[in-house]
Amino acid sequence: MTKQIQVGSVAVGGGAPVSIQSMCNTRTQDVEATLKQIRTLAAAGCEIVRVAVPDMEAARAVGKIREQCPLPLVVDIHFDYKLALECVAAGADKVRINPGNIGGEDRVKAVADACRRRNIPIRIGVNGGSLEKDILARYGKVCAEAMVDSAFGHIRMLNRWDFDDICISLKSSSVPVTMRAYQLMAQRSDYPLHVGVTEAGTVRMGTLKSAVGIGGLLALGIGDTMRVSLSADPVEEVYAARDILKAAGIRRDGPELVSCPTCGRTKIDLIALANEVEERLKSVDRPITVAVMGCVVNGPGEASHADVGIAGGDGEGLLFQKGQIIRKVPQERLVDELFALIDTL
Repeated sequence: MTKQIQVGSVAVGGGAPVSIQSMCNTRTQDVEATLKQIRTLAAAGCEIVRVAVPDMEAARAVGKIREQCPLPLVVDIHFDYKLALECVAAGADKVRINPGNIGGEDRVKAVADACRRRNIPIRIGVNGGSLEKDILARYGKVCAEAMVDSAFGHIRMLNRWDFDDICISLKSSSVPVTMRAYQLMAQRSDYPLHVGVTEAGTVRMGTLKSAVGIGGLLALGIGDTMRVSLSADPVEEVYAARDILKAAGIRRDGPELVSCPTCGRTKIDLIALANEVEERLKSVDRPITVAVMGCVVNGPGEASHADVGIAGGDGEGLLFQKGQIIRKVPQERLVDELFALIDTL
């Protein structure tokens, strides 16, 4: 089991539930826009949120954001240690920084001391695309071993100043390299792991790569907190993360949709029905399984594990609950009748 750190009100590692993270894409100095997006992310199921801090103007906005932020707030720092110090003083709940890229040991010590005084953890974020030149020269390419080597180099920098309140991420755009890096790290340390596939892509491909990489690691028992990185609205990251946790059997804090593939027996617009049900389920927060089946052959019987469901017919369909048929329903009323039944559960 990994060690546990505390990110604001959320425990990470040590057997705590795997938490969902995302990152704002607003300009951090635009406090109102950033808070608006954070609230939207929280409503979607995000539990820890990160903001970019590229300059002092953004750093000075962190305190104002922190005052009204409903989620633990992580600040993303690169190169300038003064930005980290400003954010720590403003009340940030975690700092994402690589000690090796902020300058000399006195700067690393200053950040470590400031975080220790306020019990703020640091995430060391190793990225396959920005490994140190000496490590790349040693291994000849980006590989899992090189990423883990980089992580331990950063860990040693913080340990030198008696700081060990650390979380690690080892992200690559390659799913196999990412998975191997996390597996190696899990074997060699007990630091909590922030899992993710970086630069994963658009909603479709990015979700697929994240499902394989993050979901595969979670299924192996590796990962304490996660972010799905997508070229999309950050809310899509949260939805994808929730779905991955469900698919990996880690969480069941909302509805799960199961639907069959179409075939020649289907006499109903199954694809449209499934999409409509999936969209409407976003407003349901109960841990139920809902089935959308194409015909009576693969309907109530095959989906008997579902709490409720509908099965298509010829111009009409069946409404069922735990495999038991309740009644026939005209096709145009199937979804409404389904959600009326869900409301009674």
